[in-house]
Amino acid sequence: MSLFSIWNGTVVKDEEICISANNRSFKYGDGCFETMKVVEGQILLSDLHFQRLFTSLKLLQFTSSQEFTAPELTSQIIYLLEKNGHQKFARVRLMVYRGSGGLYDVEDRNAYYIIQSWAGDTSSDVYNEKGLKVAVFYDAKKAADFFSAIKSNNYLGYAMAAMWAKDNRCDDAVIMNGSNRVADATIANVFIVDDGVIKTPSLNEGCVDGVMRRYLLNCFQKDSLPYSQTEITQENLLNASEVFLTNANFGIRWVQMVNHTNYKNTLSSYLHQKFIAPLFKNATF
Repeated sequence: MSLFSIWNGTVVKDEEICISANNRSFKYGDGCFETMKVVEGQILLSDLHFQRLFTSLKLLQFTSSQEFTAPELTSQIIYLLEKNGHQKFARVRLMVYRGSGGLYDVEDRNAYYIIQSWAGDTSSDVYNEKGLKVAVFYDAKKAADFFSAIKSNNYLGYAMAAMWAKDNRCDDAVIMNGSNRVADATIANVFIVDDGVIKTPSLNEGCVDGVMRRYLLNCFQKDSLPYSQTEITQENLLNASEVFLTNANFGIRWVQMVNHTNYKNTLSSYLHQKFIAPLFKNATF
């Protein structure tokens, strides 16, 4: 069954979308995207998603119309969910791309976009009782610069790491930065528990500014849980008592093994029950 998408405000079938060969996102990865979880017709953590989106567009020097706003995009997303029959539980991807032009001659700075939706997997709501098997991917290094926190359309390092993880029968891969410290994973932020303190790479380390990461850090602060945004070496990673991954779709997933090191899941299980389960159940954000 063919699904519908929204292409620059117009509902079309997926196969009807046509991107120019001169498109800068196609040629250079010039753009960004958001992946959102929808439960009972509501976009979870929508304020954080749109805040990150418009911050990214400003950093990337996009020009957007007055109609390109969070309320308008939300309205279009809800309409698309109804069109595809995905109102109850869905995953939505909003990709923004620049128009045509060469590397040095940007012809069009406008923000063009595609919105897609897929039926959600209810298993993503449940804490994974079987821990993930993860390994460190050494063949790509994540840049730690002005743009590294953006969910960029230039996804090559993550794409290669994901292929490598699948070929090596791993559930995910840890990406290191240029200083050989932890940046993030292919589709998630990385957290460790070290001597009772929850730690995650700071944005200066090159990780994506994840929506679920930001939500959880706010929760930790409100509940006075000890946490730190810091540098995490491979030694820190392998010596941690717990490791878990976070993103907007599955919340928290605990990691049982990195390389050949095994971990517990006491705290990550508690955090899921305390902060993730109510969020996914109530859908009030």
